[in-house]
Amino acid sequence: QVQLVESGGGLVQAGGSLRLSCAASGSVSSINAMAWYRQAQGKKREFIAAIRSGGTNQAGSVKGRFTISRDNAKNTAYLQMNSLKPEDTAVYYCAVRYRATMEFGSWGQGTQVTVSS
Repeated sequence: QVQLVESGGGLVQAGGSLRLSCAASGSVSSINAMAWYRQAQGKKREFIAAIRSGGTNQAGSVKGRFTISRDNAKNTAYLQMNSLKPEDTAVYYCAVRYRATMEFGSWGQGTQVTVSS
Protein backbone atom coordinates (compact mmCIF):
# COMPACT_ATOMS: atom_id res chain seq x y z
CA GLN A 1 0.00 0.00 0.00
CA VAL A 2 0.98 3.62 -0.58
CA GLN A 3 0.48 6.42 1.90
CA LEU A 4 -0.05 9.96 0.63
CA VAL A 5 0.36 13.30 2.36
CA GLU A 6 -0.76 16.50 0.65
CA SER A 7 0.42 19.98 1.54
CA GLY A 8 0.48 23.49 0.15
CA GLY A 9 -3.14 24.51 0.38
CA GLY A 10 -4.28 27.83 1.78
CA LEU A 11 -6.11 31.07 1.16
CA VAL A 12 -5.26 33.08 -1.94
CA GLN A 13 -6.84 35.94 -3.84
CA ALA A 14 -8.30 35.43 -7.29
CA GLY A 15 -5.58 35.54 -9.91
CA GLY A 16 -3.00 34.20 -7.49
CA SER A 17 -1.03 30.96 -7.46
CA LEU A 18 -0.45 27.99 -5.20
CA ARG A 19 1.61 24.83 -5.52
CA LEU A 20 0.32 21.65 -3.93
CA SER A 21 2.59 18.74 -3.06
CA CYS A 22 1.77 15.08 -2.60
CA ALA A 23 4.43 12.92 -0.97
CA ALA A 24 4.09 9.18 -1.42
CA SER A 25 5.59 6.55 0.85
CA GLY A 26 5.32 2.80 1.22
CA SER A 27 5.11 0.58 -1.86
CA VAL A 28 5.92 3.38 -4.31
CA SER A 29 7.19 0.93 -6.94
CA SER A 30 3.60 -0.25 -7.33
CA ILE A 31 2.44 3.17 -8.56
CA ASN A 32 1.38 3.48 -12.19
CA ALA A 33 0.09 7.04 -12.05
CA MET A 34 -0.51 9.88 -9.63
CA ALA A 35 -3.45 12.21 -9.86
CA TRP A 36 -5.15 15.19 -8.31
CA TYR A 37 -8.86 15.46 -7.63
CA ARG A 38 -10.89 18.12 -5.88
CA GLN A 39 -14.21 18.28 -4.12
CA ALA A 40 -16.05 21.51 -3.55
CA GLN A 41 -18.60 21.71 -0.78
CA GLY A 42 -21.83 20.05 -1.80
CA LYS A 43 -20.38 18.73 -5.07
CA LYS A 44 -18.99 15.45 -6.34
CA ARG A 45 -15.28 14.74 -6.43
CA GLU A 46 -13.82 16.02 -9.70
CA PHE A 47 -10.76 14.81 -11.63
CA ILE A 48 -8.15 17.53 -12.15
CA ALA A 49 -4.98 16.02 -13.60
CA ALA A 50 -2.91 12.85 -13.75
CA ILE A 51 0.70 12.00 -14.54
CA ARG A 52 2.33 8.72 -15.56
CA SER A 53 5.47 7.74 -17.41
CA GLY A 54 3.73 8.27 -20.73
CA GLY A 55 2.60 11.80 -20.07
CA THR A 56 -0.07 13.87 -18.41
CA ASN A 57 -3.71 14.70 -18.87
CA GLN A 58 -5.90 17.39 -17.37
CA ALA A 59 -9.50 18.35 -17.05
CA GLY A 60 -10.70 20.99 -19.45
CA SER A 61 -11.69 23.29 -16.59
CA VAL A 62 -8.06 23.73 -15.52
CA LYS A 63 -6.14 23.31 -18.77
CA GLY A 64 -3.77 26.20 -19.30
CA ARG A 65 -3.92 27.19 -15.63
CA PHE A 66 -2.88 24.08 -13.69
CA THR A 67 0.20 21.94 -14.32
CA ILE A 68 0.91 18.54 -12.81
CA SER A 69 4.47 17.32 -12.40
CA ARG A 70 6.35 14.63 -10.53
CA ASP A 71 9.75 14.25 -8.92
CA ASN A 72 10.41 10.52 -9.03
CA ALA A 73 13.47 10.81 -6.81
CA LYS A 74 11.31 12.32 -4.08
CA ASN A 75 8.20 10.24 -4.85
CA THR A 76 6.30 13.49 -4.90
CA ALA A 77 3.72 14.90 -7.26
CA TYR A 78 2.97 18.58 -7.59
CA LEU A 79 0.08 20.66 -8.82
CA GLN A 80 1.02 24.17 -9.84
CA MET A 81 -2.12 26.28 -9.88
CA ASN A 82 -2.05 29.68 -11.57
CA SER A 83 -4.74 32.24 -12.35
CA LEU A 84 -6.88 30.85 -9.55
CA LYS A 85 -10.59 31.56 -9.54
CA PRO A 86 -13.13 31.49 -6.70
CA GLU A 87 -14.67 28.40 -8.32
CA ASP A 88 -11.37 26.56 -7.74
CA THR A 89 -12.16 26.60 -4.02
CA ALA A 90 -12.26 22.99 -2.85
CA VAL A 91 -10.47 20.30 -0.91
CA TYR A 92 -7.76 18.91 -3.17
CA TYR A 93 -6.88 15.23 -2.92
CA CYS A 94 -3.96 13.24 -4.25
CA ALA A 95 -4.45 9.67 -5.45
CA VAL A 96 -2.38 6.87 -6.94
CA ARG A 97 -3.26 4.23 -9.49
CA TYR A 98 -1.68 0.85 -8.91
CA ARG A 99 0.01 -1.14 -11.67
CA ALA A 100 -1.63 -4.36 -10.55
CA THR A 101 -5.21 -3.13 -10.76
CA MET A 102 -4.96 0.02 -12.93
CA GLU A 103 -7.39 1.56 -10.48
CA PHE A 104 -6.99 4.44 -8.07
CA GLY A 105 -6.64 2.75 -4.70
CA SER A 106 -5.09 5.20 -2.25
CA TRP A 107 -6.05 8.74 -1.31
CA GLY A 108 -4.50 11.45 0.78
CA GLN A 109 -6.29 13.34 3.54
CA GLY A 110 -6.81 16.39 1.35
CA THR A 111 -5.69 20.00 1.55
CA GLN A 112 -8.05 22.98 1.51
CA VAL A 113 -7.68 25.61 -1.19
CA THR A 114 -9.75 28.76 -0.81
CA VAL A 115 -9.77 31.47 -3.46
CA SER A 116 -11.27 34.80 -2.48
CA SER A 117 -12.78 37.19 -5.00
